[in-house]
Amino acid sequence: MYRKIESPNNPTIKQLFQLREKSRTRKKEAVFIIEGIQEVQLALEANYQLIDIYVCTDIISIQKFENTFKKYLLNLQITEISIEVYQKLAYRTTTEGVIAVSKIKSTSLSELHLNKNPLIIVAEAPEKPGNIGALLRTADAANVDAVLIANPKTDLYNPNIIRSSVGCVFTNTIATGSTTEIISFLKEKKINIYGAILQSAVPYHIQDYTKPTAIVVGTEHEGLSEAWRMNTTQNIIIPMNGNVDSMNVSVAAGILIFEAKRQRGF
Repeated sequence: MYRKIESPNNPTIKQLFQLREKSRTRKKEAVFIIEGIQEVQLALEANYQLIDIYVCTDIISIQKFENTFKKYLLNLQITEISIEVYQKLAYRTTTEGVIAVSKIKSTSLSELHLNKNPLIIVAEAPEKPGNIGALLRTADAANVDAVLIANPKTDLYNPNIIRSSVGCVFTNTIATGSTTEIISFLKEKKINIYGAILQSAVPYHIQDYTKPTAIVVGTEHEGLSEAWRMNTTQNIIIPMNGNVDSMNVSVAAGILIFEAKRQRGF
């Protein structure tokens, strides 16, 4: 028998709403909200530690819910919630009736383990959740070994990042750190650094990415900081023939990463 919560004013629901809305609360409690069947499944498969799972039976039947999550049910606390509660917690207009609360995973560089010939995406100071989500989808599609975020400006477990990444925040190996820390880490591991920078750059497709490689991208407006310019193995550019000299960061990362994948035989 599941416990039930029917009132949006229930203290537990109020706390969950704060988790959804406030990065400060997520960091303090070291937990975050996951919304959607696929996203919850991906988190479970990635060994995220779920604390509670909430199901709205006005949207998804108990039978479908149990069939979907049957191999996890013994280890989960299940709470049935009303449609009013779900509407207060849900971030998306098209929903599936399932919300979970999970513990945050560490993103420390010191805990990052790589193979002998890694392919890595590094993004410096990404801020827009939509761009971060798209970048994580690109990383998942290319099956890169790690995504490193330098000087992060946005909480990785922001609901908009989870939504826009369609759960790829769980499928990627992600680490964060300052630009200085990540540069030191890459150099210590003898990983070649290719920065998407205009200055002293060569066309991206003439470089050899078959060896340990980190492809580094910056924001569309700011580009990469001087620290990267001074520490790359080679600066690279994507030749463009239009009237503007920049493109979306996730698109640029996709072009560069899939050239590296092509060279590696996918």
